[in-house]
Amino acid sequence: MTTTSWRNRKTLILSRTDMMGLLTPTEYVDCVEMAYRRHGEGRVYLEPKGHIVLDKYPGEWEVMPSYIEAPIEGVTEAAACKWVSIRENNRAKFDLPTVFSILIYTEPETGFPLAIVDGSYHTMMRTGASAAVSLRWLARKDSRTLALVGAGDVGIGALRTCATVFDWKEVRVWSRGQETLDHFMESEERRHPDLMIKPSTNIEDVVPGADVVVTMTTGSNIVVRDEHVAPGTHIAALGSDLTGNQELESAITKRARIFVDDIRQCRTDGEINMPLAHDEITEADVAGEIGEVINGKKEGRTSVEEITLFDSTGIAIQDSATVPLEYERAVAAGVGVEKKMISS
Repeated sequence: MTTTSWRNRKTLILSRTDMMGLLTPTEYVDCVEMAYRRHGEGRVYLEPKGHIVLDKYPGEWEVMPSYIEAPIEGVTEAAACKWVSIRENNRAKFDLPTVFSILIYTEPETGFPLAIVDGSYHTMMRTGASAAVSLRWLARKDSRTLALVGAGDVGIGALRTCATVFDWKEVRVWSRGQETLDHFMESEERRHPDLMIKPSTNIEDVVPGADVVVTMTTGSNIVVRDEHVAPGTHIAALGSDLTGNQELESAITKRARIFVDDIRQCRTDGEINMPLAHDEITEADVAGEIGEVINGKKEGRTSVEEITLFDSTGIAIQDSATVPLEYERAVAAGVGVEKKMISS
């Protein structure tokens, strides 16, 4: 039996700065769409994300391992695990992002760590891309007004990726804090000179009349009310992915055609967890998983008047579908630091 020694292989270590710019926003959207496609085909392995919640620190930790077949051209399989920290007081108290993470990319047969990378920028973009994929498949094709409910890192990722899907006439951005809005505008206004971006701390300036609403708040309070949502709206709910949390008033879920990324995870962690717990909807009200829509197994939007809701908790295969291309690009660009992890 022939064996190949991996003992001299090195692990690539990439910082947040190293990760930035490796992929375009469109490529993040394509990678996440492929993750959902493979999920719909049953060519993945993942379990619902694990949580560690401590009362003393507002927020949580999440652990997210996954395996996927054929994530990108030339890669037959990939595996990754992400350790996510969410701390709601980080910006105000420590000048740190609310969400940051470390991602380990491994070779499936050996388990060898090909790369250990900062997952913060990666997560910002691939999470935003989940909303963009849902727009491709569920939003009205004439959508022109985008409402972003949340102006942190994920809001930035959502704008950059959603800007690749439609030609927006207007983008409205909401945050509870003016400082967060100011940071968002400083980061994105020059990047998108053709977009009219309107920031506000008043949710009623942002959501009513929008064609697409993307929510990504991390708290437990309802932000978007039923009265804010007009017929024909598409909603991508990305935030508050923890049991007991919700961003949308439950009445919205009763009006909407609902799709999820993974029903096992969404029933406990997703936007639908509270309406399900209070018997306001049942799992029979969930039209399907978005991978089933992409693969043609389920019908998406059925009319221009229909409200569509995509409940995205963020599933681990979004990482294992994206990191192979990030790794490939980093190696080609010669960025990062290589470290031998196994002694001779």
